[in-house]
Amino acid sequence: MAAAHGVATEYRDGSRRPVQVDPEVVIQVLGLLDVDAGSPEARRAALATARAAAAAGRPPGTIAARTDRPRPLPVPGVLVDERGARREVTEIPAGLEPGWYRLETGDQEVTVVVAPPALDPSPRAWGWMLQLYALHSAGSWGIGDLGDLREFTAWTGSEHGAGAVLLNPLHAITPVPPVQPSPYTPSSRRFGTPLALRVTDLEAYRRADGPTRAEVDALRPETAGGEIEHDRVWAAKRAALELLWRSEGRPEPRDADADLWEFATFCALAERFGGRWSLWPEELRHPDAPGVAAMRKELGPRVAFHAWVQQQVQAQLAGVRDAARAAGVRVVHDLAVGCDPQGADGWALQEVLALGVRVGAPPDAFSQQGQDWGLPPWRPDRLAATGYAAYRDLLRALLRQADGLRIDHVAGLWRLWWVPPGESADRGTYVHYDAEVMLAVLTLEAHRAGALVIGEDLGTVEPEVTEGLAEKGMLGSSVLWFTRDLDAPGEPLLPPERWPEESVATVSTHDLPTASGFLRGEHVRARAELGLLDDVAAEEARARIDRLELVELLRGEGLVTGEEPGEDQLVVAIHALLARSRSRLVLISPYDVVGEVRQPNLPGTVDEYPNWRLPLPVSLEELREDPRVRVVVDQLRIRRP
Repeated sequence: MAAAHGVATEYRDGSRRPVQVDPEVVIQVLGLLDVDAGSPEARRAALATARAAAAAGRPPGTIAARTDRPRPLPVPGVLVDERGARREVTEIPAGLEPGWYRLETGDQEVTVVVAPPALDPSPRAWGWMLQLYALHSAGSWGIGDLGDLREFTAWTGSEHGAGAVLLNPLHAITPVPPVQPSPYTPSSRRFGTPLALRVTDLEAYRRADGPTRAEVDALRPETAGGEIEHDRVWAAKRAALELLWRSEGRPEPRDADADLWEFATFCALAERFGGRWSLWPEELRHPDAPGVAAMRKELGPRVAFHAWVQQQVQAQLAGVRDAARAAGVRVVHDLAVGCDPQGADGWALQEVLALGVRVGAPPDAFSQQGQDWGLPPWRPDRLAATGYAAYRDLLRALLRQADGLRIDHVAGLWRLWWVPPGESADRGTYVHYDAEVMLAVLTLEAHRAGALVIGEDLGTVEPEVTEGLAEKGMLGSSVLWFTRDLDAPGEPLLPPERWPEESVATVSTHDLPTASGFLRGEHVRARAELGLLDDVAAEEARARIDRLELVELLRGEGLVTGEEPGEDQLVVAIHALLARSRSRLVLISPYDVVGEVRQPNLPGTVDEYPNWRLPLPVSLEELREDPRVRVVVDQLRIRRP
């Protein structure tokens, strides 16, 4: 019965050993999918229902097909395309245009996603991976913004020949303090963050009179105390945006769609009732709840303001993408694995999210108690029943502003670790998704947008994930610290000529040590200082061995000389090694190039470490003149034919 609903009763851990899931956890998760398994009688009835459904041969609510081959159907029907043209079919035929179709079969309507077999190959290139918030310049307001990004892409595209810039997620915040600093716990993944706006680049600022512009300019905050203060930045930008909105005559956007009005309504309600919608009055806890329409009318000016702000965000995102294209740079956005359950998407998408469930990871060598990310997952049954519309619309919203998309924890297209309400992270199980459909929707929407797709397939990932990405022409992830020969004794680091070709090569990630941090053992020191290590001496010894192994690989490649190469020499050699890799795309980070020792995020911490609050140690103006940048970039330009 669990298998019929995609709920795992066992799985393999990071060491490939089978692990049995506690039956009580399976029962809980089935209950979250509206399957009563709480008693022997209920289980027999549910199993009989599942068997009867399977015997009926009815297709699921959504199916995937490919343009290059037919797909058999259990029953004949009428296929309707996006223009309304109809044809009788006994199978989904080959040769159809990629798109969304409807299959009418008796009393059932089935959504059919027809996708190309694969995306077009990405050109061999190199570029940058940026935590945009960490950039800062003479023009930004205490946090990196889209003006900084425009300047960065124009510089690196024209002077360096870089071909791509991968950003951290730029998803929307809930516009009330405390502002969530993590870009991976957004209020909404369908909208953009106003924290990234360059206020002084807005048309409203250019049209404003002198006194208004002076008032806006006076609001500009500086970075204080060496850390980004998200609440302070948002307070300043909100005040500036309110001034500009009023100077424009308090416009009410007339071309906003229903989703934008819904999001703006959430923002206005959050200002009135607080940032946790589950604590709002009961008549407001759902977009269709009886009190929402009246409250939207009462809060009309605030709703209009937030809709206007979001339009400014979308316009500036599109403008930056277009400017980057002109410089030969593809802007790649990052899709977080989930959203804040108390945020705008949690409120608006209740029908397709498993609220109360938290996504995470089972116990492994990295986290012996498992991981709880606090994010609600999609309900696979509701996705299928609704034609994957919420997932499709999410992808479309992001791809309107991007030339590529990185999918965080891409294994989540196949399965996610569900932690039921009230349970610890180790008491969960995997719930499986229809990966064929999830990949088809992603392939179709990326194909239509002409976008590349990168899947973050690090950690404990089943082989079918990496194989599935490759089959669809999507790139996996290769990180220097992890790219090893798993078939050789001791699993040594792989030489660059053996790295996977269909992947993105990087030195590190936002959750791992920077180049200098790795070389100095900062990742051990920081965790030891916070009491996160059981055996500090063992971790220090391991870090020394890892460093020696890396130096030997660099020496074997002829990239370093001398008995004790210095840190600067090693950092350049690391990037030269990366440039030699077979990987189709190589991305470098300013953190690594300028010798930052602190990593952006330290997993296992919240406020103990300044996660997502660390600016780059140099300004954008200084970065452009830094000789270390020129030396590293030369390695990429020479070695990436």
